[in-house]
Amino acid sequence: MQDNNSEIKEIIQEDIWGSIKEFLNWGIHVGEGEKSIHLTIGLLLLLVVAFVATKFLLKWLRYLLTRKMETEDKQKFASVFKFINYVIYLVVVLVTLGAAGIDITLVITASAALFVGLGLALQELFQDILGGIFIIVDKSLQVGDVVKVDGEVGKVFEIKLRTTRAITRDDKVIIIPNHQFISNIVFNYTQNHKTTRESVSVGVAYGSDVQLVTQLLEQVASEQKGVLKNPKPFVLFDDFGDSALLFSLHYFTNDIFGDLKIKSDLRYNINAKFKENSVTIPFPQRDVHLIPPQKPQ
Repeated sequence: MQDNNSEIKEIIQEDIWGSIKEFLNWGIHVGEGEKSIHLTIGLLLLLVVAFVATKFLLKWLRYLLTRKMETEDKQKFASVFKFINYVIYLVVVLVTLGAAGIDITLVITASAALFVGLGLALQELFQDILGGIFIIVDKSLQVGDVVKVDGEVGKVFEIKLRTTRAITRDDKVIIIPNHQFISNIVFNYTQNHKTTRESVSVGVAYGSDVQLVTQLLEQVASEQKGVLKNPKPFVLFDDFGDSALLFSLHYFTNDIFGDLKIKSDLRYNINAKFKENSVTIPFPQRDVHLIPPQKPQ
């Protein structure tokens, strides 16, 4: 019985496994010793297995990182994962070539120099992509938000991985590089809620009835379309100016994007109300005192 088992083991080790090893080692063999190169069927099979395993691993990582994102946001990461796939595939190929006995030192050195050059040349591009990833992941900016960047106010209608697009109050499209949102100060008027507080300033002549001015400003705000009734508008007596008593009318609105029109209408109505009630809006004035020259004694 033991002899039969020994014969079976020898057959498996020498015949079957030996045939498999011979088949896997079949291929191109160049040189001898340390400088030899071996491109075999086994190496090619290992490369295929590495590619398949890498593909499934990256697919699982992509699902793990994007499972809580919306479908639109998941699609924005497609280019990032494609780039990562190419890099990992390149690493797998280099490792396989190294296992075949090919000296890849020169290739790695040249690739490192190339990537350093590309990194310096495309530094801002990488910053934009990184900014886009942060925006999508932490939801710091969403479609429909009204933002102010470099003095321009726009409503966001598209967020891509490299740029964000918004439409201005002049119906012009502004393309904002995403690194602006992580390196500069950006005002987001609708991040917390859609309601914002705005104000209109006006000056009246000294001697005017300040209580009447306050009532007129509150009345104008209460009649204005686009101004919310709650929270209630209010008036502040800001300061004693050089030529006028300075007031500001504060109000709340849900239409921050169309607020310029609201402010314009408020100014029209304030001017009309002041005229009806004989309230003067003064212009800058200066009193000049001329001192006659004195005769020499």
